[in-house]
Amino acid sequence: TASSSLEDLCFHINEKISDIKKCILVRDIGKQDQHHKSVLCKIQNEVILVHELLNKMETEVKQQEKLRDLLKDIQKAAERDQKEAQHLLEHVPPYLPKPTQSCVTVPAVKDEGQTKPVEPKHAKKPAKETKVIKEAALITTEEFQSVPTYMKGRITYDQINAVVQQINKAVVDKYKILYQPLKSMSVPARNLYHRFMEEETKDTKGVFFIVEADIKEFTQLKLDKRFHNILNILRHCQRVREIRGSGLIRYVIC
Repeated sequence: TASSSLEDLCFHINEKISDIKKCILVRDIGKQDQHHKSVLCKIQNEVILVHELLNKMETEVKQQEKLRDLLKDIQKAAERDQKEAQHLLEHVPPYLPKPTQSCVTVPAVKDEGQTKPVEPKHAKKPAKETKVIKEAALITTEEFQSVPTYMKGRITYDQINAVVQQINKAVVDKYKILYQPLKSMSVPARNLYHRFMEEETKDTKGVFFIVEADIKEFTQLKLDKRFHNILNILRHCQRVREIRGSGLIRYVIC
């Protein structure tokens, strides 16, 4: 590794420096005879070599510093990514957006007086008619934060979306009955069907709505003060609107 090679280089340089120190102790001897002059030449060569090794060591140190700075940058980036991931983990809304409409597929209904045509033996079955039931979208965290404090009170984000889900359940259950052929309905379903039709007005044409009786019929919600406060929030967030008439409040899905 880079650290072990740097340690080896330091050890080698220290050995050379130690040799030079020993030779310096006898440097004056070189003035006396030719043999000692050769020793001094050797010392000079060692000094040159040490100088080269020091240059090499300096280069190695600079590379190590660059590597250290790079590792610090990587560490900072990793810490930043970790903080962002932790923030996302802590702020993931319990309810995520979903499609605002669901499709209910029912067989196409034929007039009772229509005679059944003679079909070939291997004729394909007629395609089923697709009916679309509109549902209210869940409240987002941004919308929840935009609701005035006096309107929210102690109502939580989860409580609001739980009511939205129950309202959607009531809408789907109601219109599944409306989309069934009348002759195939059970007696309780037929009674509900007639009530649904009586609640229709010219203002409800083409919209999906429920009344409080539907909420009682298809959900476990309590129609208390908190429920009506949540309805106010849903009107504020444009999830429902009201159509009044004939002593009924019709909650229309927006």
